[in-house]
Amino acid sequence: MPHSSPRRTRRRSVAGVGLAAAALVLAGCAQSDRDGGGGGGAEGSDTFVFAGSAEPVTLDPFFASDGESFRISRQIFEGLVGTEPGTADPAPLLAEKWTTSEDGLTYTFDLRDGVKFSDGTDFDSTAVCANFDRWYNMPASAQTADLTYYYGTLFRGFKTGETAGDAIYDSCSADDPATAVITLKSPFAGFISAMSLPAFAMQSPSALDEFQDDAAENPRNTDYSTAHPTGTGPFVLDAWNRGENVTLARNDDYWGEKAKVARAIVVDIAEPRERADALVNGQIDGFDLVGPADVDRLGEEGMQVENRDPFNVLYLGFNQAQKPLDDIRVRQAIAHALNIPEIISNSLPEGSQPAKEFIPDSVNGYTDDVTTYDYDPDQARQLLQEAGAEGATIEFNYPTDVSRPYMPSPGDTFNIIRTQLEAVGLKITPVADQWDPDYLEKIQGSADHGIHLLGWTGDYNDTDNFLGVFFGTRQDEWGFNNQQLFSDLRAAREVPTLDEQTPLYEDINREVMDFLPGVPLAHPVPSLAFGPDVEGYSPSPVQDEVWNEVTVG
Repeated sequence: MPHSSPRRTRRRSVAGVGLAAAALVLAGCAQSDRDGGGGGGAEGSDTFVFAGSAEPVTLDPFFASDGESFRISRQIFEGLVGTEPGTADPAPLLAEKWTTSEDGLTYTFDLRDGVKFSDGTDFDSTAVCANFDRWYNMPASAQTADLTYYYGTLFRGFKTGETAGDAIYDSCSADDPATAVITLKSPFAGFISAMSLPAFAMQSPSALDEFQDDAAENPRNTDYSTAHPTGTGPFVLDAWNRGENVTLARNDDYWGEKAKVARAIVVDIAEPRERADALVNGQIDGFDLVGPADVDRLGEEGMQVENRDPFNVLYLGFNQAQKPLDDIRVRQAIAHALNIPEIISNSLPEGSQPAKEFIPDSVNGYTDDVTTYDYDPDQARQLLQEAGAEGATIEFNYPTDVSRPYMPSPGDTFNIIRTQLEAVGLKITPVADQWDPDYLEKIQGSADHGIHLLGWTGDYNDTDNFLGVFFGTRQDEWGFNNQQLFSDLRAAREVPTLDEQTPLYEDINREVMDFLPGVPLAHPVPSLAFGPDVEGYSPSPVQDEVWNEVTVG
């Protein structure tokens, strides 16, 4: 069925943050970056300064999988598909509409007319095919999970290499300048939603030819990926000052509604409390991932706090490669030992909801009809006794020096869960690691861990983006080899329509919660904070937050 929408305006309802004209010492921002006279009016600032929790990894979104890189790329690049404001649902962007063949293999995109990349290159069907063919033809050196995570996961393989036989992309044809046709080798019902990912944004073929080398030892660190990223978005890169900030300038030739500020500066401040201090002190205009302990203080200081709708899940994962976690009775005992309302009230933001399964209730296939494990310490003790695991020693891994949308205070969450598990007789061995690179490398890349805190923020509204990511293949994180579950997820992914997928995913959610590879804990509410004078920022559950309508003062 065709989809279409009017010209994009990116109206942002929102959160404001005003600050005094002050230099951000941490970011190296000069006083001149805060002077007035911009789109915010005569008394406003022409610069919007925003703090994330880390520096971007790269400015080429195809090689990114982290939210901080995507935050920048959403200002510079656009995809064929965007999202409806305030939702995770797909919406037209550079493609004004599309149609899908009955067999789910062919997608015809009608492209927006008159759009150019910021280097003057035409955006047309030839450019679309150049992007798709670039992804498909990645050299073997770039076909790794850390470099091409999203393409490898969603398109299953490349033209050459070990995964070539699994690739679902077939071809792109430029039938005329305004029409691009993408053909797949097997159905992928989430294809349109996946196209809203920043990793699949359209990039200037001319700039890629001139500045990028995908076969470089580190393609994230080329001239293109650090200094010349070129898209169709409302901002262009001014400078990436490593260790200090990323400075963006307004794209005066943008096809849509032009940015109201002349510059946007993104700085990284790792600790939530330090981000809050910077906002209160007038050094930044806004920041992401407000710590629960800072919410009241920010309100008292006259700052604004805006919540994103939760589109995530925080879970306690079990590594079944470690005994006694391979025993379902032990996994069930741990689930019954958890007082989830207490975990939420003591370590997660207000408004966070308990999780019943590994997907939010807005995602296709969610069902209330799954096995649940109510808080019951006596039942937990009985199950441990039946499994011969009374007083068992369990390694409990958790990260430090990080706050994530689904896990704002991992140390606090760990302490509450540890207390609850010790209350049913388990002996807990705490193991804390720094998030980057140690924690993720240990949890996702080795068998050297036990139970662990982790989570996921959905990239787009498709069940495979949750369940398929977690349980679609054998992974070190979970340590199990459930071929039935793998097969069921693969079959559901290839069903061509969402309506046909729904009962399949409902069954899979029941299957997962019976198997209990981990305990879904909560859907935390991620918060942003702004000073009193910023307007035009509209939170998105998938962080599709473009700043062309933001004003300061």
